Amino acid sequence: MACSSSVRWTTRLTKKVNQVVHHGKGRTLSEPSPLPAESRESYGFELPLLLFAGFRSIIDELHADLARQGHPDARPAHGFALQAVGRGGATASEVGRRLGISKQAAGKTVDRLLQLGYVERADDPSDARRKLVRLTPHGVDLLARSAEVFERVRGDWMAALGAERVRAMEADLRRMVPQAFFRLDVAGWLGG
Repeated sequence: MACSSSVRWTTRLTKKVNQVVHHGKGRTLSEPSPLPAESRESYGFELPLLLFAGFRSIIDELHADLARQGHPDARPAHGFALQAVGRGGATASEVGRRLGISKQAAGKTVDRLLQLGYVERADDPSDARRKLVRLTPHGVDLLARSAEVFERVRGDWMAALGAERVRAMEADLRRMVPQAFFRLDVAGWLGG
């Protein structure tokens, strides 16, 4: 009896997981559902995809605005890297640790940020053997403009969904994520 119940549970689970590939009657996940979102069944895999799609839409809008505002070469990973550099600067190794990437990858990231004029290398006043990576005024401008765009996008979401719904969604997400929710190692984590 336990074996039969286990097989039924596994079969149901497999059907749900396989919905990622074949959602419904031969329809793939990338095809829109004919039913309104409020009236159809949701599946577990949709939550992370919807959260990621929301993140992606915000970041795409951010970078389109930044390109119009004088930062056409800025990429999503650059924002994380500039945050890893921080106000006081950091060594390339520290940037790599904060981003969760190898020392070599951090070096390439820093080199690209140098080429774009977002950072500069400087002597560390506390240790002449170390070189610090520091934000330039151009890098600070990118971060300041990013903050402004994020505020505008949040306002757009509030206008579309209602301020209370957006605040409730933010509160719910804060409740569900770990305490140290702002992590810079997204690029390293995604790259695996």
